Amino acid sequence: MDITDIVVEEFVEVDADERLAKVRAAFDEANPKGVIVTEDGDYAGVIGESELVKSRIQDDTKASVLMTSAPRVDHHEDIRETARLLVEGDVNVAPVFRGEQLDGIITTDAILAAVLDNLDALTVGQIYTDEVITATTAATVGQAINRLREHGVSRLPIVDDRDALTGIITTHDIVDFVVRDENRQEKGDRSGDRDRMLDLPVENLMTDPVLTAELSESVESTVERMFDNDISGLVVTDETDSVDGIITKTDVLRALTFTEEESMDVQITNVKLLDSIDRAEIVDSITQVVDKYQAMNVIHAHVRFHEHKEKLRGTPLIQAQIRLRTSHGQLAGSGEGYGANHAFHVALDKLERNVLERKGVNADAKQRGQLLQNLEL
Repeated sequence: MDITDIVVEEFVEVDADERLAKVRAAFDEANPKGVIVTEDGDYAGVIGESELVKSRIQDDTKASVLMTSAPRVDHHEDIRETARLLVEGDVNVAPVFRGEQLDGIITTDAILAAVLDNLDALTVGQIYTDEVITATTAATVGQAINRLREHGVSRLPIVDDRDALTGIITTHDIVDFVVRDENRQEKGDRSGDRDRMLDLPVENLMTDPVLTAELSESVESTVERMFDNDISGLVVTDETDSVDGIITKTDVLRALTFTEEESMDVQITNVKLLDSIDRAEIVDSITQVVDKYQAMNVIHAHVRFHEHKEKLRGTPLIQAQIRLRTSHGQLAGSGEGYGANHAFHVALDKLERNVLERKGVNADAKQRGQLLQNLEL
């Protein structure tokens, strides 16, 4: 199945030097799904709907400041490969070309809507992320912001002292609060003390009740719920309301990229951060770790790099996360270092320890085949 019939034509094309005020005005008027940024007539990047809505960058700033590099996609590209390009580029929208002619855009939502009927045989438990970052109700807004930044995530489930889910806070909630706060400042209703805002209890901003999913639930129904409520993820809970994990549209998109190739399927998010290490070395390193536990069947490997603002002699601090979906469940390792190479090997060491600790667990050799059969598109 290719993407020819699901290319989205609702987009705005702007010049890289265009002021964001005009970009936002054009966006509001046309109600598109994304913005294509050009420079001297050539494609330069994209601005997603969420980035434009959430951004607090001043209106006189150029569009090039907010744009993100996204891969060019051919209008006849296979839908699985397109999903991989979006996940690895860490974007929700990419330009679609017919030769050298810009044909439209492809979005995460367009892909998921096209394959929705194929997702009824998949369960949340097969593709969700079981490692989730949370905060307690005792946390402040400032502490929540720090956790979001530190781990490079966009949502933070809030739990009580019994570890039961009580709410969720997202980057959108925080940006929306700050914007509303600044509007009130202009009217003179409050002093606008930023420190006071950061000291507010996280309960003041969190959303409650939280939309959730269960491990046994079909992926189709969870994606439909995301569409119906205009959100990109659900918290996975058990019968006691404890947080089991998170399932996002990106998790579903990633599941579409699973293949039956003999070599390990390794996906890398934010490949642009790779420095003195390349894809081949990453795949080889993970393979060597996995081979130490031959009874384990790896369905899919995902490596994600996240750049922090801190630098050492010009080299940025990078967080690397490696996650394996295997016949023995999910295994992960994470670490930080200056540069992608250093960060990856710190995470790899942690992954190796976790893999070796998992020895002795009964393997489910049929899981890979069953999962792939369920994803026939």
